[in-house]
Amino acid sequence: MNNNEPDVIEQAVAPGEGGQVHYVGFWARVAASLVDSVILMLISWPLLLAFYGSEYFEFEQLVAGPADFLISWVFPVVAVIAFWLYKQATPGKMLVAAKIVDARTGNKPTRGQCIIRYFGYFLSILPFGLGILAVGWDKKKQGWHDKLAGTLVIESKEK
Repeated sequence: MNNNEPDVIEQAVAPGEGGQVHYVGFWARVAASLVDSVILMLISWPLLLAFYGSEYFEFEQLVAGPADFLISWVFPVVAVIAFWLYKQATPGKMLVAAKIVDARTGNKPTRGQCIIRYFGYFLSILPFGLGILAVGWDKKKQGWHDKLAGTLVIESKEK
């Protein structure tokens, strides 16, 4: 690509702004992730407490039973991907005025992109979190999960 030409994403997302796309950086994304984690815990923990009682939090096993599996493992996957598909952001990302877009078109990410992005987090975390930390130095603020899925996290005009 010629360095003098704006990226396709810049033309698609911000045509009236001279092609200015504002990528959301590392610390805003960390804040969004913390908010999302707290929300998921506020929903999950009371449900786990209702199913298993206070002993649940003393277990050392990975999965205490079918309800635990659904609440702790399936629910977060479904909730996060659903928010990405229908709102282009989780509540935490909405709070920091960020949204996820297809890196090529600037449109909503596809279902496939959302699934790849979610499971790409695990690959990003494995080598000492380098794939997450990459957001801090990447030109387009993409983590490895974003690169795998072909997505960007940009500033949203909606709050």
